[in-house]
Amino acid sequence: MDVSDAKRLKVLEAENARLKKLLAETMLDNAMLKDINSKKW
Repeated sequence: MDVSDAKRLKVLEAENARLKKLLAETMLDNAMLKDINSKKW
């Protein structure tokens, strides 16, 4: 692996971490909305 491959890997890992965080937040929001929607008002 040369330097450009290592830099590209680091960029992809950072993007992957960002996307995983975004997905987790979205799933949490979705779960909260489902919980709120299921309650009888």
